[in-house]
Amino acid sequence: MILLQIITSSPADTLAVSTGQDSVALISLIFQGGFMMIPIFILSIVAVYVYVERIRIIGRATKTPAGFMDNIKKLVSDGDLSGAKVICAQTETPIARMIGKGLSRIGSPLKNIEVSIENVGKIEIYSLEKNLSLLATISGAAPMIGFLGTVTGMIRAFISIAQEEGAVSPKLLSAGIYEAMLTTAAGLFVGIIAYLGYNYLVTRVQKVVHTMEFTSIDFIDLLQEPR
Repeated sequence: MILLQIITSSPADTLAVSTGQDSVALISLIFQGGFMMIPIFILSIVAVYVYVERIRIIGRATKTPAGFMDNIKKLVSDGDLSGAKVICAQTETPIARMIGKGLSRIGSPLKNIEVSIENVGKIEIYSLEKNLSLLATISGAAPMIGFLGTVTGMIRAFISIAQEEGAVSPKLLSAGIYEAMLTTAAGLFVGIIAYLGYNYLVTRVQKVVHTMEFTSIDFIDLLQEPR
C-alpha cells in the first residue's frame, strides 16, 4: 500500500512533501547567524558598490575612439598642434589626457615632455586603482569575521549546553552549531566574490596601463621623427 501510494502520487504532492515545514528558508538562516552577520552584510554592500563603480570608471577609460592616435599623428606631422589639442580635449580618456599634456609641452626638451606624460599617467593610474585596495581588504576581512562569528556562536552554544540540566538533546546541540557555522559560510561567500572581483578589476586596469604605456612611447617616437 505504501509503495502504491508513492507511485500514484503526483509530482506536485511530492514537491509539497519535500518543501514542507522542515525546509529552512534562506532569509531565516541569515537572521539566525547572529550579530556578526551585520558587518558581513555591510561589507557585501560595500564590495558590490566598489565593484560597480570601478567597472564604470575603467570601462570609460578604455573607450578611446578608433583612429585616435592616427589623427594625432597626422595633425602633428602637418604642424596643426591646435587641432590635435582639440581632439585630446574632446576625448575623456586617460590616454587623451596624457597626449594632451605632451602636446602642451612641445617646444620643451624631449626629457621634459616624457616626464610630464609620465606624471599625468601616474595620476590616471591612481584614479583607476582607487578603492581597489578596499575590495582586497574585504576579500580577506569577510572570512575572518565569519570565523569570529562561528567561534563566538560556538561559545554561546556550549554555554547553553553547560547550563542545561540533565541530558542534552541533540536538537539543542545541532541548532547551536549550525547557527554558528552560518557566519563562516556568509563570510566565505562575500570574501570569494570580493576576491574574484578584485582580481578581475586588477586585470582590467593592467590592460589599460599597458595601452597607456604603448601610446606614450608611440607619441614620443612621433616627436623624434625628422620633420
